[in-house]
Amino acid sequence: MRIYSGERLCSKCFTKSIEDKVKATIARNRMFKPDDRIAVAVSGGKDSTTLLHIMTKFEKLFPKASLCAVTVDEGIRGYRDEAVRLASEYCQRSGVEHFITSFKDLFDVRLDEMVALLKDKVRTSNEALSPCAYCGVLRRRALNVVARQAKADKLALAHNLDDEVQTILLNIMHGDAPRIARVKPVLGESHPMFVPRVKPICEVLEKEIAFYAYLRKTEFQSTPCPYAPTAMRNDIRQMLNRLEEKHAGTKYTVFRSVEKIRPALEAAEKETFLHACKVCGEPTVGETCKPCEMLRKIGAK
Repeated sequence: MRIYSGERLCSKCFTKSIEDKVKATIARNRMFKPDDRIAVAVSGGKDSTTLLHIMTKFEKLFPKASLCAVTVDEGIRGYRDEAVRLASEYCQRSGVEHFITSFKDLFDVRLDEMVALLKDKVRTSNEALSPCAYCGVLRRRALNVVARQAKADKLALAHNLDDEVQTILLNIMHGDAPRIARVKPVLGESHPMFVPRVKPICEVLEKEIAFYAYLRKTEFQSTPCPYAPTAMRNDIRQMLNRLEEKHAGTKYTVFRSVEKIRPALEAAEKETFLHACKVCGEPTVGETCKPCEMLRKIGAK
């Protein structure tokens, strides 16, 4: 039973309801064109594997469209190896072309190595530098690069409803409320080197995606990232889950509230102009892009 809506669904109707919700999100936000080449970011977890499965079903409705998968290996020993393997095996079974890149290939440093550098930095400067903050910035860059290499028109990210609401609250906690305007289903960048990002499952609860994957008997990595407990996002996730348990529908309410105020936030946001980073040549607002600044800060090459 869906407590927030009062629906009682059998397994078949539940599965269809998830696919219908994703289809409605795609249509309402006009995410794709009939001849788009779509790169699905696949990590090997339940969300991205479910998104890829649903997208392969939808692809059959658009003969001119093409689908591929992109994966980033951050370099986390004992964790990411399994995820990359599961993603590759799923793509092989589904007949989906798969592109893989890594932090080592792009930045010449693995995340584990960055964490060691971060610890040294904290000891010498007392700065609280989070591994997740570095991973998030570099992962976004890596996904854009590999999607561009795959000649994709759109990059589909497996951000679920929980992810979106957590990001909204994180921006508030970090004192960056205007950035909430960028938490939306479609994020198109006004630069030829950016691949527009879309979030087809952004209106589906995480636990419903997990149940969908369970019903389909999907094999995915269920072990959480070893660095996740260090991030504020983990605390916000727990807080939201407690609120949702007591007040069903809380997550949807926050998401819908932001949808209502987003136009005002976008209107208040200053227009930015992009140019090439003086270090790596990727698009950036300042002289040096955020990935290059972060890598330089910890003394990486």
